[in-house]
Amino acid sequence: MVNADLVAAKLAELATRLAQVRRHVPGTAAELAASNDALDLVSFNLMLAVQVCADVSSHVIADEGWTLARSLAEGFDRLAEHGVIEPDVAASLRKAVKVRNIVAHGYAGIDAEHLYAGATAGLGPIEAFAAQVSAWIAKRAAPG
Repeated sequence: MVNADLVAAKLAELATRLAQVRRHVPGTAAELAASNDALDLVSFNLMLAVQVCADVSSHVIADEGWTLARSLAEGFDRLAEHGVIEPDVAASLRKAVKVRNIVAHGYAGIDAEHLYAGATAGLGPIEAFAAQVSAWIAKRAAPG
């Protein structure tokens, strides 16, 4: 059985990270590229938001005894296979893992255009992930 308290704490952290992204992302990708501070704050918090989603996935998969994912991205597919999240959310988060990896490992630098897209339009799938995981846990905890 999934540890609902642990997942709730992780989702609260996720909400904090998303708020930080929104607070620090400027109005345009060009402004983001021009500000090292904004670039660092947005990329760091977006990376951590995606990592929290991956952590939640890993916890759910392990707690449920499902076949372990071989990668962070595959964890989202596993949740979709079991009806925890929608397939389109899983697909979006698979892409988000690439952004996380670029930030975490410094692969080829950060592209401000892609980061800006992730920090604006890309937050919807992360929020959908949180809502869908919460709903799945609540449904399982409901009597009946």
